[in-house]
Amino acid sequence: MILKTGRQLLIAGLLLMFFFIEVNHCEAAAQYKRSIEKYNVPDLTLVNQDGKRVNLKEYLNSGKPVILDFIYATCTTICPVLSIGFSHFQKKLGPESEKVQLVSISIDPDNDTPAAMKEYLQKYNAQDGWDFFTGNRDDIITVMKAFDSYVINKMNHYPVTILRAPGKDEWVRINELLATSDLMHEYKLLLKKSD
Repeated sequence: MILKTGRQLLIAGLLLMFFFIEVNHCEAAAQYKRSIEKYNVPDLTLVNQDGKRVNLKEYLNSGKPVILDFIYATCTTICPVLSIGFSHFQKKLGPESEKVQLVSISIDPDNDTPAAMKEYLQKYNAQDGWDFFTGNRDDIITVMKAFDSYVINKMNHYPVTILRAPGKDEWVRINELLATSDLMHEYKLLLKKSD
């Protein structure tokens, strides 16, 4: 009972923190680091929250815009904030959310089983179009390095959101926590470039 109450307090605190991020964003212009990058997506197989084996390269080249981050299910710092951002983004898009691929890749493959990832996504009310992937440690390291997001210790990871328009080679990399309105702005910019 104490663990459940503690978890509820943590989630409430994170929601409150995210609310203040949104309020502060409305009062001042967003300040985040944005760069254009080229990444070579590795041709390897990962496992999603349903236990389905998926070729990452094919999945990311499905013809939909992609928004990607690196998280792990037991994280209590930046991962919940990133995931709340994805959840709010899907809510704001409504039915259009199925036209975007939200991709969370585990940086803790030893503990992020499909069951743990599925429970995590349910906690954030993930809708269709948001998948959480894990794999063997070597493959996860390969993916993190391919997206210039490798950390030796998961406790030292940092917030990064990476976006790509369908059919494009360039990725937009954002090295900060984003308010939902900023993520929506970046998504709309992405769509303009894909026209």
